[in-house]
Amino acid sequence: MNLTTLMQAYVFILAGFVGFLVIARVPPLLHTPLMSATNAISGISLVGSLVAAGAGRSVVSTVLGTVAVTAATINVVGGFIITRRMLGMFKRSDRRPSDAPKV
Repeated sequence: MNLTTLMQAYVFILAGFVGFLVIARVPPLLHTPLMSATNAISGISLVGSLVAAGAGRSVVSTVLGTVAVTAATINVVGGFIITRRMLGMFKRSDRRPSDAPKV
């Protein structure tokens, strides 16, 4: 293992650890805006993985790019499902007809 690979692995592990600590300390009230930002970041990674899969440099890069596209797509779709579910928790279900907004 050369020094560059070792440094990349170190940065990857450190980024994962810092990301976990940041997400773990977010209050529950802020999870919905955080999920929206996470979905945007996942969308960017989806575009990057599409570029990696379609570059056609080698079979390995195409396979890894396809795996990245699949993982990023699952992440984006799951993020939107979770965000929709969390926003649904704030809707009132006991609304009476007299409570309806007047038009």
